Amino acid sequence: MLKSRPIDWDAAYAGRADRMRASEIRELLKLLEQPDIISFAGGIPDPELFPTSAISDAYTATLTGPSGTRSLQYSVSEGYPPLRRWIVGLMVRLGVSCGIDNIVITSGSQQGLDFLGKLLLSAGDTALVAAPTYLGALHAFNPYEPRYDVLRINELDRVNEIDAVQVRYRHAAAAATSRLALAYVVPDFANPTGDTLSEATRLRLLDLVAGLGVPLIEDAAYSALRFEGEPIRPCLALDIERCGHIDRSRVIYCGTFSKTISPGLRVGWVCAAHDLVQKLVLTKQAGDLHSATLNQVVMHQVAEAVYDQQVRTIVAVYAKRRDAMLAALARHMPDGVSWTRPQGGMFIWITLPASLDGAELLAASVAEERVAFVPGGAFFVDGSGRNTMRLSYSLQSESGIEEGIRRLGRLIARFISQSAPGSRATASPGRA
Repeated sequence: MLKSRPIDWDAAYAGRADRMRASEIRELLKLLEQPDIISFAGGIPDPELFPTSAISDAYTATLTGPSGTRSLQYSVSEGYPPLRRWIVGLMVRLGVSCGIDNIVITSGSQQGLDFLGKLLLSAGDTALVAAPTYLGALHAFNPYEPRYDVLRINELDRVNEIDAVQVRYRHAAAAATSRLALAYVVPDFANPTGDTLSEATRLRLLDLVAGLGVPLIEDAAYSALRFEGEPIRPCLALDIERCGHIDRSRVIYCGTFSKTISPGLRVGWVCAAHDLVQKLVLTKQAGDLHSATLNQVVMHQVAEAVYDQQVRTIVAVYAKRRDAMLAALARHMPDGVSWTRPQGGMFIWITLPASLDGAELLAASVAEERVAFVPGGAFFVDGSGRNTMRLSYSLQSESGIEEGIRRLGRLIARFISQSAPGSRATASPGRA
């Protein structure tokens, strides 16, 4: 008998496994377990705002009702039909004319991004993404081994000829012997910047992807969280207006209940052309067969009962926290630091002086000031952004925001002072 040897797992993995990395944000969430940490890191909803009574009532009604056992059974891959019909109504309110066959339920919008990467990306294909962009999308796409090119959104508003931009992307892909495969954006209150694309920019983006012949993934995770200003129609609605029908649209809309009702139920959806949805259903059959039936039934009941009121509740709370953070930044940040002013969502994006490194600042911030945030470099596919950082205000009280920004501003001021010409930068900054 041959002597058994321990397996070399590194040799056993497929080559694409090397592209899988731990999420910096998921790792930072572990800091939330430390009670003395003021965390601006995770862009997660405040659990105190979850509609727990409505969710509890829905579980009880479902499990004790006449169809309770069916909610514990296998179900169709497309998703629970009553929930899909409810989502159709929501999409119509957003200006998207669609039907139930244009909706597939996913286990959170993150699963939708993973399935879309699997469907649309072959190894070496080019994905156009903003810089910075949502880190979770990169983690979803990376296993399918794409090449990335930076989708320069601001450029779309400056150039006179969109054709010139298209030519540049085509030439870059051709030089890399790569196929242009998709574009990805978060148009409303983007993660990580908090920025929102104007309708004019969305229309020019649609011109760009139409000219390139690629689908556009519209990640709408934060679109319901508008604090001020008029809502802007989704890219999908604008594209349907142009092409006449959702089944002729190249836009793929990814929605979720994670930011409005509960992330723990893991219910999201994709709304797109029927042909694309059919392929997603096949992908889901191979992936997890279907999203949890019980959670879908419960989500449908909760959405019908409290969705609009729930959105109003969380928007009111998060708007006050955003205002508190903007006011604290104005009071405590030193000269040379700038930030975005989002109209909604969960994030404010900080740009530091070029001499500073967000990752180095984080290490000192956690160790010395007990304040956590996400350094910005991980959100860039082009290696830039080291002097940036993302702050989330969704989980902190207004007093916690004030104290955390005060500590952070104090630390940044010390780092700026040490990086100035003639300073003794080798000394580690200490507490004031």
